[in-house]
Amino acid sequence: MLKVTSLDISDLLLLEPQVFGDERGFFLESYHKKTFEEALGRRVDFVQDNHSGSGKNVLRGLHYQVKSPQAKLVRCLAGRIYDVAVDLRPDSASFGRWLGVELSAENKKQLWLPEGLAHGFLALSERAEVFYKASDYYAPAQERTLQWNDPHLAIDWPLGGAEPILSDKDSRGLAWAEAIRNR
Repeated sequence: MLKVTSLDISDLLLLEPQVFGDERGFFLESYHKKTFEEALGRRVDFVQDNHSGSGKNVLRGLHYQVKSPQAKLVRCLAGRIYDVAVDLRPDSASFGRWLGVELSAENKKQLWLPEGLAHGFLALSERAEVFYKASDYYAPAQERTLQWNDPHLAIDWPLGGAEPILSDKDSRGLAWAEAIRNR
């Protein structure tokens, strides 16, 4: 059983697997191809799995690829993150909008991001591990970074007054207008 919730960005879905728990712990199916594709109404071939670890206030993103866009199925294996998607698809009804959800080891929710969205997350806990499946290979020459704090997007990152910890690449992200011009 997979609970699927449509979100305010076209084709962006929050997935909640059925969790079986007892005194020993828990069990869940994090991915079942047939169930997943039935929920999406389309076929998806994942070609790469990625796993990252981050300390509190590490902000990764907002990443996307221009010629080989990746769809992603994201989950948080340890700790908590604020996961953000930005719609970069000009023909989408939600073009230019962003949405953020909390994913955690505790809530076991997953976020499905279709191709054409920028993706990033902020680690909310002292340590967070994020695992995601990707529908296309990482292509460094095609990767772009959208500015995490672009005023056009005005993403409400739950930083609580702290400064995010960014990689050099993420600190040099493109402004919204430039990113859209250079798609």
